[in-house]
Amino acid sequence: MKLTQLVLDELEREAELSRRALEVVPAGKAEWKPHDRSMIFGYLADMVANIPNWVAMIVTKPELDVAPPGGPQQKREPLNDSAAFVAALDKSMSAARSALQQTTDDHLMTGWRLLAGGKPVMETSRYIMIRDTINHWVHHRGQMTVYLRLLGAKVPALYGPSADDQRF
Repeated sequence: MKLTQLVLDELEREAELSRRALEVVPAGKAEWKPHDRSMIFGYLADMVANIPNWVAMIVTKPELDVAPPGGPQQKREPLNDSAAFVAALDKSMSAARSALQQTTDDHLMTGWRLLAGGKPVMETSRYIMIRDTINHWVHHRGQMTVYLRLLGAKVPALYGPSADDQRF
């Protein structure tokens, strides 16, 4: 099996699990956070919905500067309910899917750079950056399930049953 297909298959599986979490995002809680040093819930859910866009960028662009010197910061309109987060996930998965379907295994082995303020933070193959991105996605989705529990929302089954969802 091709590397591009393996990555795509894993993204599809993780997207379905992310969908389960985003479908239960309670409305009106975007600004909520469990602790002063925690990120707000809306930002966290937005990341879970949009991280597949990062995969598309890794495949199609040579690098990304998350804080370009003198440049505008990346900003999106805030999302406020589960339907908007799920729609964002669908859109970001479409971009990732398209990028992976149009690339090659050889291209995934070429170098890619993550910059901050014009300075390299990480330089590795596109494949390794995609793997790190998927792990980052899973981490933030797990963090999001803790927020869901603290908000009294139902926590979906992800890799096994939860107290609220007995799917396996």
